[in-house]
Amino acid sequence: MDEKFLKPYDASATEARIYTEWEESGYFNPDNLPDADSKEPFTIVLPPPNVTGVLHLGHAYEDSLQDSVIRFNRMRGKKALWIPGTDSAAIATQARVEKNIQKEEGKSRHDIGREELVRRVGEFAKASEATILSQVRRMGASLDWSRYAYTLDDTRNKAVFTAFKRMYDAGLIYRGNRIVNWDPKGQTTISDDEIVHEERTATLYTFKYSKDFPIPVATTRLETKVGDVAVAVHPDDPRYKEFVGKTYEVMFCDIPLSIRIVADTEVDPEFGTGALGVTPAHSQIDWDIAERHNLPKDRIVINEYAKMTAEGRVSGLKVNDAREAVAAWLREEGLMVSEESISQNVSTAERTGGIIEPLPKLQWFVGVNTPFAIPHSEIPGITTGDTVTLKEVMRAAVESGQVSMPQENFKKIYQHWITNLHDWCISRQIWFGHRIPVWYRGDEIVCQETAPEGDGWTQDPDVLDTWFSSALWTFSTLGWPEDTRDLRTFHPTSFMSPAYEILPLWVSRMILMSGFHLGQVPFKTVLIHGLVRDSKGQKFSKSLGNGIDPIDMIDRFGADALRMGLLVGAAVGSDVRFDENKVKGYKNFANKLWNIARYILSETEGADLTAELTVADRALGVELDEILKDVTNDFENYRIHLVAEKLYHYAWHRLADELIEDSKQVFASDDAKAHASRKALLHSLLSDVLAGLHPFMPFVTEEIWKSLKPEAPFLMISPWPGTGSVE
Repeated sequence: MDEKFLKPYDASATEARIYTEWEESGYFNPDNLPDADSKEPFTIVLPPPNVTGVLHLGHAYEDSLQDSVIRFNRMRGKKALWIPGTDSAAIATQARVEKNIQKEEGKSRHDIGREELVRRVGEFAKASEATILSQVRRMGASLDWSRYAYTLDDTRNKAVFTAFKRMYDAGLIYRGNRIVNWDPKGQTTISDDEIVHEERTATLYTFKYSKDFPIPVATTRLETKVGDVAVAVHPDDPRYKEFVGKTYEVMFCDIPLSIRIVADTEVDPEFGTGALGVTPAHSQIDWDIAERHNLPKDRIVINEYAKMTAEGRVSGLKVNDAREAVAAWLREEGLMVSEESISQNVSTAERTGGIIEPLPKLQWFVGVNTPFAIPHSEIPGITTGDTVTLKEVMRAAVESGQVSMPQENFKKIYQHWITNLHDWCISRQIWFGHRIPVWYRGDEIVCQETAPEGDGWTQDPDVLDTWFSSALWTFSTLGWPEDTRDLRTFHPTSFMSPAYEILPLWVSRMILMSGFHLGQVPFKTVLIHGLVRDSKGQKFSKSLGNGIDPIDMIDRFGADALRMGLLVGAAVGSDVRFDENKVKGYKNFANKLWNIARYILSETEGADLTAELTVADRALGVELDEILKDVTNDFENYRIHLVAEKLYHYAWHRLADELIEDSKQVFASDDAKAHASRKALLHSLLSDVLAGLHPFMPFVTEEIWKSLKPEAPFLMISPWPGTGSVE
């Protein structure tokens, strides 16, 4: 028996060494697996963390979950590929560097220029890259590092340009005026994912536009009412039916307004007065109402700096000051019906904290309702050459079952989002990222990668939304647009498991992009996971002071313990309550496995491990076989928390507490046949327990395996324990 078992298990002295051995073996690369060419592929692409970020508990959970799945499938004899990568996180990364430049040099990006800023941001991103990648390694992630991808590397640059060009030529990418999320502080459009909804106290104002206006209206944003063009009511609301279709001319806060009463089913008759003042230029909902009722959408009363552009007393005021100015005017005129304090979710920019202003802007969009002839389709219900929309492609991918969404609630969320999907704004007013490949000269517009021949061409100054490049992730990481062997072998990918907040923003857009460019779904199964919260169920936040550093947890308890602490006890899709005591408990379990191994190795040293089993011992082997059959079914159906829990209970309570104690009695007897049988049984049971636990606790199981089966290959590539393992 190895001398190492004379000491307690030391994760800190083991994990880095084991990971280096795995990497050097080359087995993270599926091309190097034994009989690789005959194996069925199984692929996962890592949801790319921000290159400038650090590992947080959400990453740690996601990495643990996906690594358990990839390790299970590798042991099941599949050609398992897990592709690593990082995202540029363009807005966040540029903002960080700009802040540093301002602090250290007192300069803005405009002072140093576009080329210099992009160079500095790129350098900063590259310098930060090693941090996040080393932390992912600390989790034990069995990623094929030879296929590492970065959203701004040359291969992904080519993929992004090709995707843009093809969609532009198909009429699916266009430039137009539509309402967007505008960040007045960052001076850029942002995606829904970059919005943080903060609960704040607001005033719900109920008022009339004039003394003879028949319908009172309620709003929290009085300043926008100087841009109203209509009042919308529900068509079945008996209070307002007689007014529908009428137009009222009013002088509202020094500004003449023409207000038409329209009936729209999207109006909630239960909220406020059941009447909605329609300001198309400053609300997505109102913009949609205006489109349905052919209302003017060009009455813009707030600019990019969140200041009023309307005439009269509000002119030039900041929106908050304008709100109070309008409220004061309503009170003076006797038009204020009521003022009520309410709680309201306010949309703020994640990176700057600025309050989002919905504004119509000239931007680049992907048209999700634009018909096009699909060049190729392997999606059921859509035939190559059919005229379809991107919405229809996205819907068919899931409704056909080609993308399996086993969690019905998330499937419904996806379908609801698709139904209400607007054209996707893909341009950003920053400098770091994929530059929009469009060139202008007078009225001429050309879409190509480099400047056209001749003088006077100017490239569009904007860059693409980072979700545009991320939406290509399942196939750009496999070498698209080239027709690579990887692309033919590993796409569609097998499994995707991101957090639920990016179901619409990333999962749906990957389905959109893969459907258009390849005529395929991007993945076969998507399993949405929940958020990691603290032990009280609260979100982790700086204000609560409840943050947990996963690297600190690994330093104290080991990566195996952290992985088990995250995976056991919560079904995929439910939020995970993180408890440090739970992680500590699984550190004890790792040591328990170590002690089990020490006992079995000492008892079986030199034993005949092929000895015939007694009837009683054979029954004990069959008992574990049945458990393994059960957990294999759980794993294949992604009930991953149950697999880990069942194997944990078997190892601790059945193998250690009962069978090892019983074995001591057997070995105390004079029955040589019973001795030989029990030694062979214990060795076999430990082998199967280690193999079953390996996807969850890869380090300690691999370290024990090396002593248990010194002539065998890595546990990482050994067969998953199946039925009939004990003869």
